[in-house]
Amino acid sequence: MFSTLQRDLRFASGLFRTLRRVKGIHPGSPRRICDDLDAAAARWPDREALRFEGRSLTYAGMEALANRFARWALEIGLRPGDRVALFLPNRIEYLPAWYGLSKVGVVSALINNQLTGQALAHCLSLSGAHEVIVDGETSPALQDILGDLDHTPRLWSLDAPLPGEGDLAAALAERPPEPPPASVREGLTAGDTALLIYTSGTTGLPKAARVTHVRVQLYMRGFAGSTGARSDDRIYVALPLYHATGGLCGMGAALLNGACVVLKRRFSATQFWEDIRREGCTQFVYIGELCRYLANQPPHPDERSHRLRLAFGNGLRPDVWDSVTGRFGVPRVLEFYGSTEGNVSFFNFDGRPGAIGRIPAFLRRRFNGRIVRFDYEAEAPLRGPDGFCQEVAPGEAGECLGRIDSSDPRADFTGYLDKAASEKKVLRDVFAPGDAWFRTGDLLRQDEDGYVFFVDRVGDTFRWKGENVSTAEVALRLQAVPGVVEANVYGVEVPRADGRAGMAALVTGEGFDLGILAARIAADLPEYARPAFIRLQPEMEVTGTFKQRKVELVAEGFDPAKVAGPLFHRAADGGYRPLDTVAHEGIVSGQIRI
Repeated sequence: MFSTLQRDLRFASGLFRTLRRVKGIHPGSPRRICDDLDAAAARWPDREALRFEGRSLTYAGMEALANRFARWALEIGLRPGDRVALFLPNRIEYLPAWYGLSKVGVVSALINNQLTGQALAHCLSLSGAHEVIVDGETSPALQDILGDLDHTPRLWSLDAPLPGEGDLAAALAERPPEPPPASVREGLTAGDTALLIYTSGTTGLPKAARVTHVRVQLYMRGFAGSTGARSDDRIYVALPLYHATGGLCGMGAALLNGACVVLKRRFSATQFWEDIRREGCTQFVYIGELCRYLANQPPHPDERSHRLRLAFGNGLRPDVWDSVTGRFGVPRVLEFYGSTEGNVSFFNFDGRPGAIGRIPAFLRRRFNGRIVRFDYEAEAPLRGPDGFCQEVAPGEAGECLGRIDSSDPRADFTGYLDKAASEKKVLRDVFAPGDAWFRTGDLLRQDEDGYVFFVDRVGDTFRWKGENVSTAEVALRLQAVPGVVEANVYGVEVPRADGRAGMAALVTGEGFDLGILAARIAADLPEYARPAFIRLQPEMEVTGTFKQRKVELVAEGFDPAKVAGPLFHRAADGGYRPLDTVAHEGIVSGQIRI
């Protein structure tokens, strides 16, 4: 265990490394993220930058490919501010594509390559892109929805093109690898939009966040500093590149330090340790559920035969943290908190298990984040008698807010393409008349030592029997029960009942027993937090960044006509009984009490 002084020193050291790398970033600066990557290519031209499925690009090769994308964009008539949609899986051309387009001021809309149908049409229409880059894997899904778009874009394929698609691979090969003319960049600044990155859409259609060069620099430079990566590091990235954690944090940690990115098309729990050992990886970037999948796997012969010295990412729950550092022997975990569009970020530099970050007392005034008391009925911050918000006491949960300050790049909020959606995220007159704060939508708590812990998402926490139920904390308890592989907890409406009753969707494995589950629930959870309904399913539906989806589960509720698979309700004796149409009618009519 670290002493308070040791914790403070380690935190200050990590913070200093991070702040040193982001120093000088400003919206009015002519230096953009493409210039940072150009500088890396000039410094380490012959080092391996990207490795993917047997292919490799040096830093010089990466920049040359980016230049070909830039020249292609100019020659088809694109100008600064125009948008190109990247509808691609992870592949070696992904970062060079948006890197090259940014050289000539073209904005890349990073589309989730798993989308189909309405959601895909929505994201493409929202982007306003008239050019879409696809490959053999994504092209069929796009062809299916062309008729649903509000305009017909031109399609360019990096693989063998289908009829009506341009041959982008051939077009790039014909372009010179030298940088585009310097005159193209006149007037462009770091405050210009570089990327559109979409929210995950766990509760509805995704929103497009406007990500400026400044924000990309904060991500990439910040993680180049916070991870302490070196030029001899090999960083494993299996997260999707359309999302900031893998596509910016992971890439920045490597590429702004002369290190190599070992890129995977997609995450595989069964191949992970073999990849890590074979490629000699020294760091990997995670989303919490990625590590849970690893922890749920049987022992692998390579899970301790590795050179890993750091895992960094967000969403690592305490029960899985011990597997990463203990079972897998990864020396250090760097957990952080933030969002694509948000202006609040925390780092857990000293590795306190379960904490998403820390705000030491001696640095509190330097942080723009505050946790305020929350009204669970109104799902909004609570106002005091004077009309202003109040900060929570240590140990009390509340919503995290970020002070908006356009003069400070780290505290600015650039918002979404949808101005109305942006305004909904801004809370005004919080602590003083006229101030403005970003609503993170996350419920957090902070302890006496300044460590910050995630509690739940606003909207996921629900009230039952007059108490607030944290879905994340209930899920954590359920996942500790033998045989429970994954748990997704949410509230469902029950006729004639106040609030929402708890329901849990479970993925189970060897050793699962419904009686043991009921006994553990009775022992570990207060009455109001015990799930009224349980459903079993073979796998959990998640987004491309492994976030559990709830919206469909909430809509299906506890109706056996809608729920596929075993369904149970909690009886008066605390046990769980099968929920069939007769029991459902009894609950709906009030004859069976929940």
